[in-house]
Amino acid sequence: MLRSVLPPRLPALLGLRADGIRLPPLGSEPVRLLALLRLRVMAFALAFGSAALCARTAAAQIVRWNDVLEQDSAWYGGTEALRIADNVLLYQHPNGGWGKNVDMARPLPPAEREQVARESRTVETLIDNGATYTQLRFLARVHAAQPHSRVREAFLRGIDYLLEAEYERGGWPMIYPLQEGYYSHITFNDNAMIGVMRLLRDLAAGEPPFDFVDDERRARARAAIERGLRVILDTQIVVDGEPTAWCAQYHPKTLEPMPARSYELVSLSGMESVGIVEYLMEIPAPGPEVVRAIESAVRWFRRTRIDGIEVRTVPAPSLPGGRDRVVVADPDAPPLWARFYEIGTNRPMFVGRDGVVRDRLADIEHERRMGYAYLGSWARELLEVDYPAWRARMQRSTAGS
Repeated sequence: MLRSVLPPRLPALLGLRADGIRLPPLGSEPVRLLALLRLRVMAFALAFGSAALCARTAAAQIVRWNDVLEQDSAWYGGTEALRIADNVLLYQHPNGGWGKNVDMARPLPPAEREQVARESRTVETLIDNGATYTQLRFLARVHAAQPHSRVREAFLRGIDYLLEAEYERGGWPMIYPLQEGYYSHITFNDNAMIGVMRLLRDLAAGEPPFDFVDDERRARARAAIERGLRVILDTQIVVDGEPTAWCAQYHPKTLEPMPARSYELVSLSGMESVGIVEYLMEIPAPGPEVVRAIESAVRWFRRTRIDGIEVRTVPAPSLPGGRDRVVVADPDAPPLWARFYEIGTNRPMFVGRDGVVRDRLADIEHERRMGYAYLGSWARELLEVDYPAWRARMQRSTAGS
């Protein structure tokens, strides 16, 4: 054990054998001094090795924020989970929501904790990029494993925030309290509304880790997801009498498809529509309207798949960052879907910050090519795995009824 923490050549220099320590007879003063020196060096080496081992162990135990929902159940009852939970509470706005794109698992020194506590009172609270509903799922797991009143209260404030943010007819804005602009649209973009609905659906069921939530909040969550489902069904875009897919955002009153940023025009979304269909397929006993929405969307995905190309990131020394993203021909490549399709024609749309629709990724500016996903394999797993499994489940259900 001792030899394992010493530098490789040090045991031999110290006169160590595999079965312990070998020292010369203590018959003279120089020998006694040498023995003392050896023992001191060994003590230093042992302390250094133990400190390094502790440092490596501590580093291995630190979990990144992106991984906080990927841990085994025992981890949520540990000190690291509670440390992160206390960070999450520190970042929570008094209205119950959270900001986005923050590593809330990062250890915070005392001075920075004070700064975070101050800034959390003014942060923009929203559901974009996983914000708020991710924090709530994490807090529920920590509370289930090690109940603490502060964690419970923070969780309930967050749920109240989401229930308050819902529009009267259903659906959620990206940012709440409301701000003028596309932030107030009903937002499917980046699966924001679907993330909220999945959380509220699980909470309404009352099963762990949400079984500590009171009946009133569960009932409100159930009503909210019913209204949200109605919005989903009412916003599926119909072309020539056939339901197709969904736009990424909608007007909260008229439910008309709406644009967002200059490069996010009114369109059919090849990415966000996948999350919507997956949510619909998770409904245990879907009615005819839900089944029709799923089947028609799957047909649309099959019609709009793009074969024979691949998106690659390649060296480009003359461009900022030294890289570029290009489309190349590859007959063996798996299918891709465009992020945006023109309604009515299913033409893939590539739009830069100038808001002009172009036909090729290469025709928009380099900054957008590298900074946004215009093509992806988003519907592949849906068509090859999830939809067949759903069809099989529906058939078993029909046979058993």
